[in-house]
Amino acid sequence: RPGPSLPAAVVGAGLGGSAVAYFLQQHFGPQVQLDVYEPAGVGGRLATVTVNKQQYESRGASIHALSLHMQDFVKILGLKHRREVAGKSAIFSGEHFILEETDWYLLNLFRLWWHYGISFLRLQMWVEEVMEKFMRIYKYQAHGYAFSSLEELLRSLGGDAFINMTQRSVAESLLEVGVTQRFVDDVIAAVLRSSYGQSVLVPAFAGAMSLAGAQGSTWAVEGGNKLVCTGLLKLTKANVIPARVTGISLHSSEGRALYQVHYEGSEGQGSAFYDMVVVTMPLHPSRSNFTFENFEPPIADFPGAFQPSVTSVVHGYLNSSYFGFPDPKLFPFASILTTDTPNLFFHAMDNICPVNISAAFRRKQPQEAAVWRVLSQQPLDKQQLKTLFRSYYSVQVTEWQTYPRYDAAKSLPPIVLHENLFYLSGVEWVASSMEMIAVAAKNVALLAYNRWHQDLEKIDQKDLMHKVKTEL
Repeated sequence: RPGPSLPAAVVGAGLGGSAVAYFLQQHFGPQVQLDVYEPAGVGGRLATVTVNKQQYESRGASIHALSLHMQDFVKILGLKHRREVAGKSAIFSGEHFILEETDWYLLNLFRLWWHYGISFLRLQMWVEEVMEKFMRIYKYQAHGYAFSSLEELLRSLGGDAFINMTQRSVAESLLEVGVTQRFVDDVIAAVLRSSYGQSVLVPAFAGAMSLAGAQGSTWAVEGGNKLVCTGLLKLTKANVIPARVTGISLHSSEGRALYQVHYEGSEGQGSAFYDMVVVTMPLHPSRSNFTFENFEPPIADFPGAFQPSVTSVVHGYLNSSYFGFPDPKLFPFASILTTDTPNLFFHAMDNICPVNISAAFRRKQPQEAAVWRVLSQQPLDKQQLKTLFRSYYSVQVTEWQTYPRYDAAKSLPPIVLHENLFYLSGVEWVASSMEMIAVAAKNVALLAYNRWHQDLEKIDQKDLMHKVKTEL
């Protein structure tokens, strides 16, 4: 028989919010009644911009081949993988290209090998070892195991070594396994600038996740990655409320915690009561004016800051001579990464394809006007745009506070804020990628379910590899 209904609120409808709503419904079944609060539009950072009636991803563009939850969402929702349009990349130092990719895979390997010797192999082995351990999470989650803190989750996957990797830099970890300083400065720095907009001082775990994306095969969703969010919320039949949550206050009823969610929307202010709440937006003072009332002990402020980053989607003609190609016809690259050079004002730029790619679609020739996405820390000024483009039709700028400032993190945020009050976004301090958020969403849903049913055998268990083997 169906149990009494369980009203639950999810704050935020980005990937984290829509995935956690989906997983909560999967585990609790029809008894859970979901309200999802989102002031800005479903999809969060998975946003698109329109150029010439075509839509382009403005952020969060590629998904790793090993992202099993994302793969599942696409299957369940009947979405498709976007057709791959091949393009070469290169690393630019501000004066010249220090590494150029060719059409020939073996030649690329040879070039890396020739320039950097065994560093390249050592990097691959290091990333593969991290990923192989990380992949255990899918087995644990399939068996219903959950973790009440990010430290417990990491420890169950990779022991203290994984925890340690959130506290030391990727540069330090790679130098330790024999990768050379030159390889770190040339290649690793360029990858981290293009993914996190930060230096090789980001923690080793976040670095490994970003490097796995750079060397593995990646994909994207036909029609735009944000379709995953709208699709999951539709499938869940969640009630999406277009309002900003301003705070949560604690009440109790019959010995059980009851949470009052306060919000303001176009209709003014309101509030509603829930048995369970999951917050999926960052709770850093710099990011949200969000209050917790009546909690004893009080819920503390979260330390740490966010990295400002700017995406400029430019429709125009690339100034190839800035990159050392006076004849634009000869410019061979679709994406340009950059090293950590003081006078370089952008992190990366790529010639992007629309989210709907027809069979007839071809990438623009380098001398034609194309749509480029430029990532930088500050908005580009006229002079900088002129440096990168001979001329342009339009520039669309999105400013985000996307990623944690990783060098500022000393400890990881909690997952459990109170009995049935959970915090999802803290996972980004471990690493920030779509799959990391999906894994955290599944963990929060399992944790909420196991706690609700007092199934403590399924929370923070030691030696899970052994347990999971014997359960099969």
